Amino acid sequence: MRQPTAVEDSGAVIHSDQTGEARSADASLDVTFKRAEEQGLRLAIIGRLVALVLMALWFGVSRSFEPERAAGFLGLLGAFAVLGIVHYALIGSRLDRAWVKYFFITVDLLVLTSLVVTQPMYPGLDLPQVVSYRNPNFPFYFVLLGIAAFSFSPGLVLWTGCVGAAVWLGGYFWVVQDMPDVINWVDLPTNPTREQFDALFLNANFGGQGSRVQEAVAFVVVAVLIALVMARARTIVRQQIVAERERAEVSQLFGRYVPPVITEALIADRGALAPVEREASILFIDLAGFTAMTERVGPTGTMGVLNEYFDVVSRIISERGGIITQFQGDAVLATFNVPLDDPDHARHAVEAALEAADAVNARTFAGEQLSIRAGIALGPVVAGSVGGAGRESYTVHGDTVNLAARLEAMNKEHGTHLLVSAAVAEATPDVHFQTIGSVPVRGLGEAVEVLTVAHAGATTV
Repeated sequence: MRQPTAVEDSGAVIHSDQTGEARSADASLDVTFKRAEEQGLRLAIIGRLVALVLMALWFGVSRSFEPERAAGFLGLLGAFAVLGIVHYALIGSRLDRAWVKYFFITVDLLVLTSLVVTQPMYPGLDLPQVVSYRNPNFPFYFVLLGIAAFSFSPGLVLWTGCVGAAVWLGGYFWVVQDMPDVINWVDLPTNPTREQFDALFLNANFGGQGSRVQEAVAFVVVAVLIALVMARARTIVRQQIVAERERAEVSQLFGRYVPPVITEALIADRGALAPVEREASILFIDLAGFTAMTERVGPTGTMGVLNEYFDVVSRIISERGGIITQFQGDAVLATFNVPLDDPDHARHAVEAALEAADAVNARTFAGEQLSIRAGIALGPVVAGSVGGAGRESYTVHGDTVNLAARLEAMNKEHGTHLLVSAAVAEATPDVHFQTIGSVPVRGLGEAVEVLTVAHAGATTV
């Protein structure tokens, strides 16, 4: 059979369609995380709205005896709800920007802090506003931190923690700045009596500055911890996505005839697919009498024969550690020692050729008896995964590739089924070869010593 021009002129090329998404993997992952953030924010806003409705019901019932104050709370909760609805509408829209989520969480924190520093604890009592900092108001800041956490954005969580701590402390220092006498923990004696403690702690002017600072620090620490957990989760998710993408790329690049152990090795060492020049054994297998068979059985029958034949030959090559880099017509081209290291690559190539010959001779394929011819050459090759414009190829170039194709074709001239170069014979000294002679090879400047295996149909070497 005439050898494919691509093999004769430039080596083996295997193509796989690669989408633009695979080539812009980082951008794709960023889009995935952005969508996750948007979905989380929407969910958080819905939860926030539900919480506001429940709070409105509670204030409406619990403050029914203070209708004016209840109305004020309800109005404020309504404003909070409107802010959330506006934010919800902006998420993912053409008006959405990276800073929008930071803006709305900042507004929430400022509004909450303004309530703490302006709303009296008991309107009927003349108490300093610092008393509000002793109310259980601080847990509401953690609610806002929880809302930020829904975004799956470490940056937003850290922002919430830092801004929340800043406005909490800022509000505290604002309300105490005009107080003539602010009492703090430092005013308590070293070994206080019960009366001294009560006098300090129950004093309306007690601000507890140390406690306020401690609350702010705790808020930032929790935000940092949540952000770290999120960052780690994003890293794990990113690694899993990258691993799956690489697995898919390897599967697309080498087809379904690469065994799982080789697939895993290629995924573990992505550098194996980088361009490299190294010694390798190249095995080229072709069917004898293929053209006559296709004329006899027709296109449909030919495809049935080839499918069964490729299944058998590919399994044998893979079991010997070879990588099939091309199916073209009835031809199979396999590499040993690229892209994965194989110190005994010449022996494995010879064993694969002999076992394939035995397997083909021992059965029929869709009712057809077949016979194969093979050529093996050993020498330097240039191999690697290259591509552009949405296509990627794993290519094997060099005289060694061309020589393997020529050796396969020369079997017909010499009445043999397997021809190897002298380099292959030297690398497998315990295999019994017969010398054919020094033969000129088209495309090569010098004659090549060519050998065959005695009884090439036998697998014993």
